[in-house]
Amino acid sequence: MRLYRRQDAQGASLAVYLHGGGMFLGSLDTHDTQCRIYTHLSGAALLSVGYRLAPEHPHPVPVEDCYAALRWAAANAADLGIDPARIAVMGDSAGGGLAAAVALLSRDRRGPALAAQILIYPMLDDRTVVAPPDLADTATWSAADNLTGWGCLLGDAAGGPDTPAYAAPARADDLSALPPAYIETGQLDLFRDENIAYAQRLSRAGVPVELIQYPAVPHAFDTFDPAAAVSRRAVDNRVRALGAL
Repeated sequence: MRLYRRQDAQGASLAVYLHGGGMFLGSLDTHDTQCRIYTHLSGAALLSVGYRLAPEHPHPVPVEDCYAALRWAAANAADLGIDPARIAVMGDSAGGGLAAAVALLSRDRRGPALAAQILIYPMLDDRTVVAPPDLADTATWSAADNLTGWGCLLGDAAGGPDTPAYAAPARADDLSALPPAYIETGQLDLFRDENIAYAQRLSRAGVPVELIQYPAVPHAFDTFDPAAAVSRRAVDNRVRALGAL
């Protein structure tokens, strides 16, 4: 784990940050710059988690690693100078899916109470293996990539009838009593439909939800062009979500 905080932040909020990478890529270092930016601009502390990756460590290892990090953060809140009532989970892509799964785990196991779940174009549904016609030529994370990622995490069970919700949160039957959600997606993102559907289901379950769809951008658009106006707007909105903890 790697902790990011501003020295002038006392009694601050904290987001347990889970990096993207399709369940089989990514590390603390690949998302170091983003974490520094979010902490600097928001004042919230971030605890970035180097969870173990599939396929060497298939489900449930990654999500259990992330949940263990959340429990550690809550147990050590006083020593970290963190308000235990202001802890969130946050992640992008695969990390967004893991953040949603950690929220489910913490609810079901009566773990740390979460102030929010901040889900950046999250990877939620192992059944998304065919791109809609309008995305076939634009998805920077393709249906084939998604099939690879879920296959690494779940093996032959990917896409089958028995996928657990803690692996693919879109499979959860009950989304009630979860923390408020900030969810964003891109219009040209393979995850667009599953992200919107998850936000709608959360809302119907009584969970406060903010859903943002950015027009005409693909998956991880802010990584490909951080200087673009839409990328700067996305960072501003994420910082606002962190600042609201």
